[in-house]
Amino acid sequence: MTISIIGAGPGGLTCARILQQHGIPVTVYDRDPHPAARNQGGTLDLHVDDGQLALREAGLLDEFFALARPEGQEMRKLDPDGRLLAHHVPAEGELFKPEIDRGQLRGLLLDSLKPDTVQWGRTLDRVEAPGLLRFTDGETVETDLIIGADGAWSRVRPAVSAAVPEYVGVTFLEAWFEDVRNAHPELAELVGQGSAMAADGERCLFAQRNSGDHIRVYIVQRMPADWAGSGCDVRGRLLEAFSGWSPSLLRMITDNDGPYVDRPLFALPVPHTWEHKPWVTLLGDAAHLMPPLGVGVNLAMLDACELALALAGSASLGEAVGVYEATMLPRSAEFARRLENGAEGLLDVD
Repeated sequence: MTISIIGAGPGGLTCARILQQHGIPVTVYDRDPHPAARNQGGTLDLHVDDGQLALREAGLLDEFFALARPEGQEMRKLDPDGRLLAHHVPAEGELFKPEIDRGQLRGLLLDSLKPDTVQWGRTLDRVEAPGLLRFTDGETVETDLIIGADGAWSRVRPAVSAAVPEYVGVTFLEAWFEDVRNAHPELAELVGQGSAMAADGERCLFAQRNSGDHIRVYIVQRMPADWAGSGCDVRGRLLEAFSGWSPSLLRMITDNDGPYVDRPLFALPVPHTWEHKPWVTLLGDAAHLMPPLGVGVNLAMLDACELALALAGSASLGEAVGVYEATMLPRSAEFARRLENGAEGLLDVD
């Protein structure tokens, strides 16, 4: 059988790794021209009961712990005046959800695959027919199973579902801070080794320590999806919105290195399901896009693990897809219901 995965993110690569562990050939197609074509994003925590479980099945858990930052589990909650309200310091040996940079996780998974497993610079245009992929360069690929691991704006999803992501009304504006111990010592002290956040009911500042002495800040607000791209004075509007907040917190808005990155939040309808087709399925954000509240990559990797194991243990592709979807779809619906208004929850004082 031939298996084609669209998307070389954590979900697609985890699925490919576990398939290869079971001797099943697979090809991954990704639109990036090469692995280092773009920044992979900030840090994420891998949970013991999903992301870590998938890495254990992939034979990569020890390598993960060699890169992970258990100290990144530290969490500080502040009020807008900068006063500390709550502080979680991880216990010695606590490994429930250590942090790892997205780029490091992707590199770990890529290095574990056989050479030439990933074909770079291959942008899918559409699934043209059952088992037929058409790429934007005009080339086609015939395959027995198509796995859509291609994220929020999946090109595979239309083969099973007409659903499209919808804006949830909340946007993240990302700011970067480099060499923070030397260039931004006050911010480094405020954030600590993990994360720090403050909210006033209408807006939120959320800062995360990354590896390499780097911090990313997410400025969270209820705004139109395109507000930051409408030619407005972004920093001026932010300072107006956060007027009255502590100067120590306002550094997250004013002292960033480089431009802001606008990240409006989208989600798929809840629940998102589809009629079973034996030749195509979805995993991760392609299947169940939710607000970014710590479960996205973990669920994607768990999806990938369960799909790969179903393919290794079933008599046919159709049976394997059915077994996988019978577990994945109800689980993702449950999580999506719990997180449906989760982005709004980030703004809550409590």
